[in-house]
Amino acid sequence: MTMGEFYSASDTQEACTLLSRYREKASVLAGGTDLMVAVNQRRMPLETVVFIGRTGLGYIECEQDALRIGATTTHTEIARSPIVREKAPLLAEAVRSIGSPAIRNMGTIGGNVANASPGADGSVSLLALGARVKLASVSGERIVDLDSFFVDIGKTRLEPDELLTEVIVPVRGEATRWTWHKLGQRKASVCAVISLAMALELEGGTCRRVRIALGTVAPTPFLARKAGERLEGKALNPALIEEAARAASEALPERDGLRASAWYRRRICEVLIRRFLAGLAE
Repeated sequence: MTMGEFYSASDTQEACTLLSRYREKASVLAGGTDLMVAVNQRRMPLETVVFIGRTGLGYIECEQDALRIGATTTHTEIARSPIVREKAPLLAEAVRSIGSPAIRNMGTIGGNVANASPGADGSVSLLALGARVKLASVSGERIVDLDSFFVDIGKTRLEPDELLTEVIVPVRGEATRWTWHKLGQRKASVCAVISLAMALELEGGTCRRVRIALGTVAPTPFLARKAGERLEGKALNPALIEEAARAASEALPERDGLRASAWYRRRICEVLIRRFLAGLAE
């Protein structure tokens, strides 16, 4: 491995200044659990490294209607946080399934999102929760819905001179019901064949604010919008459950992968959604 210049930014302003200077030549380093794998496999060179581990972005803060999680907060910190476990238990459960303890101790939520893997456990759960990301540059800050942040495998709306600094997670009420399911070829340190993150509010038996996100079924974490819309404002019953599960399955791209066929993922998608909703209906 050859590397050019290495910078350890002292704050986000310095990091953004370096990104503005080097742009496409710069690689942002936090935990390194994705970046260093790519480098060691010689899939990408390192021309200029900007380390952001000392920029003060490792925090979890609770506001009235949202959690604010700094980009360098590790998966272990999120999984163990009493605030996250109370306000966003779906996220806490999802990040517990990322890699091994060593990976969770080093990997960060910002890296998990910015890496733009179709099956990133953190990204899929955040998509189901309606999260947003804050992006900073020398020109200022902007907030982007995660719905539109992902573009393709490894590609996002993040500009070359921008740094992902924060993940904003809406806090849902006590009526929220959720599920996280990750299916893999083994139980430990597994890459998902398919994952499902689903959150909805059940008020008086009626479904509200339904979001169904799936991982490893498309080039990006996938939001099954039509399936969610089928459930909105309706009471659960067997016919509606079948309709929603089928709508989610039919929306998945015809995309065979190394771990499973499109046909298999569609069938599993139906089963997982049907089981969760049937459990709520009971």
